Amino acid sequence: MSETITAALLKAWPLPQPPKHSDKDARGRVLTIAGGAQVPGAAILCSLGALRAGAGKLQMAACAPWAINLAMTMPEARVVTVPGTADGEFALSAARPLIKLAGRVDAVIIGPGMIDDAVASPLAARLVSALPEPAFVLDAGAITGLGPMIAQLAAKTHRLVLTPHAGEMAQILGCEKEAVLDDPLGCGRRLADALKAVVVVKGQISHIVAPGGQTWTHDGGSVGLGTSGSGDVLAGVIGGLLARGAVPAQAAVWGVTLHGMAGSALAGRIGPLGFLAREILDEIPRALADVGRPAGPAAGPAGAAGSVRPSGRAV
Repeated sequence: MSETITAALLKAWPLPQPPKHSDKDARGRVLTIAGGAQVPGAAILCSLGALRAGAGKLQMAACAPWAINLAMTMPEARVVTVPGTADGEFALSAARPLIKLAGRVDAVIIGPGMIDDAVASPLAARLVSALPEPAFVLDAGAITGLGPMIAQLAAKTHRLVLTPHAGEMAQILGCEKEAVLDDPLGCGRRLADALKAVVVVKGQISHIVAPGGQTWTHDGGSVGLGTSGSGDVLAGVIGGLLARGAVPAQAAVWGVTLHGMAGSALAGRIGPLGFLAREILDEIPRALADVGRPAGPAAGPAGAAGSVRPSGRAV
């Protein structure tokens, strides 16, 4: 049976907190491998999501045609240019420099906005296979082509979170999208056990599945969260929490809940439809603060979004 995520449970499973007088290094380092010439905004959304979740330092990988524009847009980041295709998308030849970069950080987010899964998934597999650390979040293009590589990845010791929606889940499992919609928990368990990874099955009701079958369910947020770029923000938030030291299941549970709380807040202020993914970002620190406030009639989004109990084991 899946455990419902509530605010009380989150308080019982607190995120790692840096020492009071620590610097940004104590909150972890994130590398984002995301976007491309066609969807550079995905790199911005997931990277800002990581920072809004409290990560201390940010590096962004980019390809030459758009790297300079990204660097000017993201003054908070160190932007590193890696090999790309003639079309300005990531190339498989970027694997070597990316492995070097990834070996120096605490969390890597790969896949948002990468439109060629024939490159994104093998690139993700190479990084995960080469590095037992850091933690990884795989999203979008980094997920959809993983099917043939599941056995290879499952044999590695790593910390991994996947964030597929129903269509991406169907692609990796080789089934119809309707099968995932009919049984999201069952499909999530199949993938989590096959990859030995935490899987977030995204939807209006989202399910987080840990290897071994433990599950959590989030039923909240707003229908408006189903908008372009929203998943990029979620991947970034989960990556930021991993960089801070959360274990994968905890980062996924907290990330999904914070994302939902942000959607609820925006729906109340702007309307249930029409808010933008970039607007979700500013709500994440507020949602983090709300979870830490005492419950009561004025608890706001925290009370609406719910809460989570610790699983009793690291995943």
